[in-house]
Amino acid sequence: MGNELIYEVCDGIAVITINRPERKNALNSALRQAMFEVWPRFESDDTAHIAILTAVGDTFCAGMDLVEAANTQLRVPPKNFMPVIGDNIEVTKPVIAAVQGYAYAGGWLLSQMCDLCVADDTALFAITEARMGRGMPWAAPVIHMLPQRILMEVAMTGDPLTAQRAYELGYVNRVTAKGQALQGAKELAARIIANAPLTVRGAKEMVRMATEMGRTAALRASLRAFDSVYLSEDALEGPRAFREKRKPQWKGK
Repeated sequence: MGNELIYEVCDGIAVITINRPERKNALNSALRQAMFEVWPRFESDDTAHIAILTAVGDTFCAGMDLVEAANTQLRVPPKNFMPVIGDNIEVTKPVIAAVQGYAYAGGWLLSQMCDLCVADDTALFAITEARMGRGMPWAAPVIHMLPQRILMEVAMTGDPLTAQRAYELGYVNRVTAKGQALQGAKELAARIIANAPLTVRGAKEMVRMATEMGRTAALRASLRAFDSVYLSEDALEGPRAFREKRKPQWKGK
């Protein structure tokens, strides 16, 4: 990776930081390539159990770098133009977005693809493509995150949702004071890390499958998803630790 993305691990938490503050952390080709590299790095990193995606400066991500798009006369984005978790990037471990300031267009997409979202009270979420004459096919999964008429309004007007409004609608998990989104995300991450890692990964897979299947199919698929959890050493360690009145020593196997 270049300087566009910073990867740091501490106490099991990988903090992935977008580092283009001079361009409002807009997504240019170098940053997109760095994103393609960082997620497999996190997935294979045994020291990192959860990731937080955040950014330098007062803006999370203002979206696609429109200057670059104009220079290249970009029309239909090619396949795999953007690395998207759950689409062309597979990440089984949980990911939290820590958002401040603008999360517009591609910035919305980055927060959308994460499993959880913590935002400070300066955060603004918007799908702004209608204002630029661009498309937003990537926003289709938002129908599982926002009510239909809210999504319709957001997509057609380009008007932003405040952090508080996004929280009320269920798009944001927690709202913090200005400048505290990363700290809030770390606190949420610590609560998740305290739990059995295989169960956490199974929960992520269960929720993802349930958004794409009917009730019966999701139940059957979830049984298979948790087979490895039930048969793990951790499945015995949890009840054993409870009996012995101590904290579990998770092995992730």
